[in-house]
Amino acid sequence: MTPALPELTVARVDEHWASAPDPAQWRWDAASVLPPLILAGGSAPAVQQTATRVCYNRQAFFVRFDCDDWDIWGTYTQRDDPVYDEEVVELFIAPGEATPVDYYEFEVTPNGVLLDLSVHNPSGDRADMVTDFGWDCPGLRWAAVRDDAHQRWWAVLAAPWSSIGATDRLPTVWRANFYRIERPRNGAAEFSCWSPTLTDPADYHKPERFGLLRLG
Repeated sequence: MTPALPELTVARVDEHWASAPDPAQWRWDAASVLPPLILAGGSAPAVQQTATRVCYNRQAFFVRFDCDDWDIWGTYTQRDDPVYDEEVVELFIAPGEATPVDYYEFEVTPNGVLLDLSVHNPSGDRADMVTDFGWDCPGLRWAAVRDDAHQRWWAVLAAPWSSIGATDRLPTVWRANFYRIERPRNGAAEFSCWSPTLTDPADYHKPERFGLLRLG
């Protein structure tokens, strides 16, 4: 039986919540907490876990990933480098409740390198998918901090609603998935997500498996 799509009510924060320049100072205890990430195939929780928190206000959607990682690394340095070949956390998101045809993709490495793109995926199949790596999300804020001594790192994204599909009125339901690629240099890669894509090998571009975010 195909597992049901996960749903989450996203906590609302005040309009000054993200005013501090350092995202570590934002009050993440006010955010909604996702359950532990699951392997992409849906078989079990990830071994190296990711704590994921989300919230929003009228301006933006905020997400923080806190990652356990016994081998933190990355070699890419430029925006839109192919960071998915190394270690990243990822957000895919689109407005509305229907399975999205168009959505936005964000990836951040432990070293703070960003990849952002827009995706047109009319059939939910990679064979028909068109990506625009030239798109840079207007007003996007992001950060990442490594703590190698404690084998962990965290990353933050703050995506303005107006840059990811909201027009005159903010939709109250969004489709999204949260992903991690954990790729130790001396071990097998681990692909985990909020809503399992039920794919082997892992394929994150399965918009029909995006979960539902309801703005509280």
